[in-house]
Amino acid sequence: MKKINGLHLFVFLVTYPLLLFLSYLPHSLLYLLSDFLSFVLYRIVKFRIEIVRKNLCLCFPKKSFKEIKEIERKFYKHFSDLMVEMIKNFSISKNEMMKRYKFHNIELINKEEKKGKCTILLLGHFSNWEGMLTIGSHLIGNSYGIYTPLTNKFFEKKMSKSREKYGSFLLSRYKTFDFIESMKYSKDYGLFGFIGDQSPKKDSKSYIRTFMGVKVPVFTGAERIAKKYNFPVFYCQINRVKRGFYKAEISALAKRPLEYKENEITNLFFNKLEKQIKQNPSEYLWTHNRFKYMVK
Repeated sequence: MKKINGLHLFVFLVTYPLLLFLSYLPHSLLYLLSDFLSFVLYRIVKFRIEIVRKNLCLCFPKKSFKEIKEIERKFYKHFSDLMVEMIKNFSISKNEMMKRYKFHNIELINKEEKKGKCTILLLGHFSNWEGMLTIGSHLIGNSYGIYTPLTNKFFEKKMSKSREKYGSFLLSRYKTFDFIESMKYSKDYGLFGFIGDQSPKKDSKSYIRTFMGVKVPVFTGAERIAKKYNFPVFYCQINRVKRGFYKAEISALAKRPLEYKENEITNLFFNKLEKQIKQNPSEYLWTHNRFKYMVK
């Protein structure tokens, strides 16, 4: 364990100063870096190209190879932009970020907060999901992004701190139920944000359904929490307006979760996400091996 911690510290000390330096560069220079990075990742290194192409061919079997290649090219450009925007998050001011990330219909969530209710927000790995943590600046209560902790605790600490300036906090998915349970005995309330398109193994808690035409296990944790605690569920559709600027549109998914059948809320989420991906496939995270547990 000491050796691992020592290695993590070494990696942090070597890379963090460089990332911090880059984060202070203006967006114009960072996007020049992104253009170069996109070319390197796609044309030279071919970063995860086999997974990207396999995913695209699975999801769009009717598209020609030329069409798949065009989506790939646009995807790597988008992916590189995401990388430099994540670096920028280390130093970007709250005011600058608020100009670049706009929310629509946030009052739907505020209305539930005024009733003293916790809420759940579901989204996928689409467009710039990292910027969603700015939602904390628009809420009455706090927002909690459910995530899988990084193995490098030094980067973990820095990433968490850079997000807290927006009134948002990262909450380990391993502690989510305990944290929500503890809120029952206080007057606190907040929004719990779930990225719901992860790739779980097939087990007793997962639900099998088709996603982009492929049968896979899907997470149902957000739905189970919503029904257990009667938390209203909302969906967030993120779209890039132009380079570096995003619109996050909130819509109601299940205001009264107890009235929905088992897995119905999960199905509503995936139906909305699929529609979004089909409209603009290059902004989905195709480097993620989403279909590694597909069911035949």
